[in-house]
Amino acid sequence: MTKQSQTTDILPDITIVSTMYRSRPFLERFLAECLQALSDIKCDHFEILLVNDGSPDDSLAYALERRTDISQLAIIDLSRNFGHHHAIQAGLQHAQGKLVFLIDCDLEVSPLILAEFHHKLRESDCDVVFGYQEARKGGRFEQISGSLFWKGFNLLSDIKIPENILTERIMSRRYVEALLQMGDRNLFLGGMMSWTGFQQIGLPIVKKQRAGGSTYTLMRRIGLMVNAVSSFSAQPLVWLFNTGVTITLLSFSFAFYLIFRKLFFDDTLLGFTSLMTVMTLSLGILTTATGIVGIYLGKVFTQVQNRPTYIVRDIYR
Repeated sequence: MTKQSQTTDILPDITIVSTMYRSRPFLERFLAECLQALSDIKCDHFEILLVNDGSPDDSLAYALERRTDISQLAIIDLSRNFGHHHAIQAGLQHAQGKLVFLIDCDLEVSPLILAEFHHKLRESDCDVVFGYQEARKGGRFEQISGSLFWKGFNLLSDIKIPENILTERIMSRRYVEALLQMGDRNLFLGGMMSWTGFQQIGLPIVKKQRAGGSTYTLMRRIGLMVNAVSSFSAQPLVWLFNTGVTITLLSFSFAFYLIFRKLFFDDTLLGFTSLMTVMTLSLGILTTATGIVGIYLGKVFTQVQNRPTYIVRDIYR
């Protein structure tokens, strides 16, 4: 294998960054539309950077073949599957362009949209133009679950993110460098990109339905929600403390009430059913509290380990 670093004093005008995981059915059209989009904005000095996130199909082999006719195609081959956000981070860290256009290669959003992003960026003189959906695509479940995700995140997090944001965005070099300074090991790029700041403008995009099944299952969506909230907010811990204080006050009030009834009316209202209900409720709250604290301790453990968020096996450039 030939792995060669490109040494040039002139940065590409734009780098298109995308990740590959079970992406072989989309790559031929994706690359063709990338080249067309670059031609539309009259960009001759560019780079297309694909990150192979441990794809089990022949995505990598096909991408390597295409380097024979697309000399500007660069490939970052990760040592295994690290996840979508980690692969994106790898792409951003290796992108050399003055502008970076981030897009998924599954063609839910066509690379031809680059012209709109590029025009909006130049027109507004901002640092980021991000895509968002005015109405979520997909079936009823996907629409409801997506809406609940963003509303839940914004409710629990200190960082507010526009709802229904997409991966697709164009970014200035200074913004990308600022984003990469964060050093988070628990990645949630949607929150990180908002937290970084700079002037950011949204662009409404119509997203098509992906051909084939989505790699984001229900459990992965739930896991993403837990990771997103715990990475960007301590609000659940505050709510847990407030809940604990409230339950403690109610318990004392109820105890005084029982003592009062016992002293003045000589009766006891707390029977077996009530006792079991209180015990079950207390056990559930305690277990949940322990779990929430455990999640945050796990985040701290991952951060202080200081392991790399991804490992590069090969670079083809």
